[in-house]
Amino acid sequence: MTQPTETTETQPVKVLLADDHALVRAGIRALLEQIPGVNVVGEAGDGRSILEMARILLPDMVIMDIAMPGMNGLEATTRLRTEHAGMKVIILSMHQNEEYYWQSLKAGACGYILKKSAPLELRVAVEKVRCGETYLSREVADRLAKRLPPGGTLRWKSPLEKLTPRQREILQLIAEGQHTKAIASVLNLSTKTVEYHRLELMDRLGIHDIPGLVRFAYQVGLVTHET
Repeated sequence: MTQPTETTETQPVKVLLADDHALVRAGIRALLEQIPGVNVVGEAGDGRSILEMARILLPDMVIMDIAMPGMNGLEATTRLRTEHAGMKVIILSMHQNEEYYWQSLKAGACGYILKKSAPLELRVAVEKVRCGETYLSREVADRLAKRLPPGGTLRWKSPLEKLTPRQREILQLIAEGQHTKAIASVLNLSTKTVEYHRLELMDRLGIHDIPGLVRFAYQVGLVTHET
């Protein structure tokens, strides 16, 4: 009697890819297209563009870098998870500091892998996240394990949590050297509204000059030298 065969076929996974370096995107896309059942439906160079594309294409998964101009990957992840609760996000970053992982986790990411990882790790991450699991790069996982108290959990809170999403957005643009009129144009706000948010975020952070805001943005990883 013929035994029934198991089928491993699953629905194709629609993936959006975001990185501000075109050559990096091309390399990652080539790796993704080698994974059975993965369909790369679009790519973008910044977080704001990926949000717009996600609303149109409704991907199952977004794979993106942290350091992108205009809106970084962490902020974009927060917005994506708010607007599309079922959409899965994998952060692909050069940063192995565990604080970036905690920020990614708080933003709603399901995976975090390092750009220097072997190509196979990207495939493993995609497949695990696709199945509803969370994937953390082995190197970052090892670093976290060394810091974890026996039988306990780590509690980490980002200073950025003091700010609203709009304030974080404006802070990043300030740190990238944008002036009030340019920020207002990018965000479709009035200059008075931008100035109001800037004063509010200064009060919340206790920082009362632009150079101080820029230093803070770099210290907490809102912008990095990778951009």
